[in-house]
Amino acid sequence: MKALVFQGTGRVAWQDVPDPAVKDAADAIVRVDAVTLCGTDLHIVKGDVPEVEPGRVLGHEAVGTVMETGGDVRAVRPGDRVLISCISSCGRCRFCREQRYGQCRGGGGWVLGHLIDGTQAEYVRVPFADLSVHPVPSGVDSFDAVLLADIFPTAYEVGVLNGAVRPGDTVVVVGAGPIGLAAITTARLYSPGRIIAVDLDESRLSAARRLGADATAAAGEEPEQLVADLTDGLGADVVMEAVGVPQTFEMCTRMVRPGGRVANIGVHGKPAALHLEDLWIKDVTLTTGLVDTSSTPMLLRMMAAGRLPTAELVTHRFELGQMEEAYDVFGSAARTGAIKVALGGPQHTAVDTAPATGTG
Repeated sequence: MKALVFQGTGRVAWQDVPDPAVKDAADAIVRVDAVTLCGTDLHIVKGDVPEVEPGRVLGHEAVGTVMETGGDVRAVRPGDRVLISCISSCGRCRFCREQRYGQCRGGGGWVLGHLIDGTQAEYVRVPFADLSVHPVPSGVDSFDAVLLADIFPTAYEVGVLNGAVRPGDTVVVVGAGPIGLAAITTARLYSPGRIIAVDLDESRLSAARRLGADATAAAGEEPEQLVADLTDGLGADVVMEAVGVPQTFEMCTRMVRPGGRVANIGVHGKPAALHLEDLWIKDVTLTTGLVDTSSTPMLLRMMAAGRLPTAELVTHRFELGQMEEAYDVFGSAARTGAIKVALGGPQHTAVDTAPATGTG
């Protein structure tokens, strides 16, 4: 089959790799029908995630069709259309029992496209299939559903829930990329008084306004002053960091009010300063987190009911074989205006399930 393979810092290639095979009785082999790229994939390519080794098939988000299952799989069967979660869950360890699937110690957590081969391929082996894939309702389009594999549960759980957004709050989202826009969309479920979006790119700020941001500020337009002006100098109740660089993290800690909450969502590849000389007296709550995807079934129900707008986020579509072009477009968002790219191509009817010889 063909797959997008990480070849070392700055290099990926769409190339032939061995077909996946069932290795454990809890596995499912899924044909990839719709897949997307994530900002975390760009961090991997930049070398920010050293655990990802050259030769790894990237990707952790997809919708596809189950082709084969191991003997222990009960929740899905061949022919089912499923959402592949970015997080795999063993279901048995302490963290899985607490629904903290992102911290799974039984072989799950964020493994796809990280520690095992991922979804940016024609086929993928999904471990712990009973708990790691979700049947897609018949009325939900695959290219909409794929956004629930990662960005929507991440924004909702790590941003909105960790940030404890409440009715009437002033919420600031720093970074209006896919995660930030999903954070704006899901924060609105809690009726905040005001949402302010901050980004470098005007096209993303325009998207933020369309999705419900009440005010926007370009990074060069003194966003901290805007927040102060709109809150009578108090600061925001909730600030979400959705970029992953030191400057934006430190900006978030300056914009939060005493007693407020800073929810870090961004993937950081470099140290950021924590200015406790200013924060120690402010009663600020700072949260970090990897998504658990415990909210995915609820989000799927909301999407099926038409309560979760997603069409705004997919700006570019490609066939599966255009993976390298899609990376170029997504990685040059300032030039291309890309928010989220989605790929899906010619369908296949069979998969060679002979034992794989790759890293799997």
